[in-house]
Amino acid sequence: MALIQDITEDVIVPSSDLLSDEPQMETYLHLQQMILLLKCLEWRWRDQQNFFAAGNLTIYYSPRQRKSEHFRGPDFFVVLDVERKPRKSWVVWEEGGKYPNVIVEILSTTTAETDRGLKKQIYQDIFRTPDYFWFDPETLEFQGFQLMSGQYQAIEPNEKGWLWSQQLGLYLGLDHDKLRFFTPEEKLVLTPEETAERLAEKLQELGINPDDID
Repeated sequence: MALIQDITEDVIVPSSDLLSDEPQMETYLHLQQMILLLKCLEWRWRDQQNFFAAGNLTIYYSPRQRKSEHFRGPDFFVVLDVERKPRKSWVVWEEGGKYPNVIVEILSTTTAETDRGLKKQIYQDIFRTPDYFWFDPETLEFQGFQLMSGQYQAIEPNEKGWLWSQQLGLYLGLDHDKLRFFTPEEKLVLTPEETAERLAEKLQELGINPDDID
């Protein structure tokens, strides 16, 4: 608990216009995974205007917060029931006190211990984030937790090894060694590019050349 207290004391943040202070993703593999989650969710919810999803963006959760090497923002997170608009960072006290509903950390050799320990404790005890997942794109380690009675409990996988996110109404699971979203009907949530490719395939099956369509 001392580490958590160390994060949120001493220095008052001078401005409400706070920029994100996150480092670059460690590897291209990590960057690809973050972008994939973001693209899929934003495409699936393209007609919704009541959520904010972001990757590698700082969450400022106390006006007295000071920068610390012990805590960085989530690799991917979703906040529900908020205005869908660009933000330079997530400033909790300017967003009606709202914290992420879902967080996904992408593990690496340098962050795994923090993601499994300190961050998990922060997300459980301070953020009260209902759904927390972590995924290692190299070892394929994948776990998820749901907040129950104030404590994270491991989410039981279905027969395919997927984990259900009550907040998103979607499964998270592996497909070709990537962490993906799946619908309640167990259909893969596609990217815009995958959607276009499948539409082109359907047209070709009907004898229609997609290039001929204006």
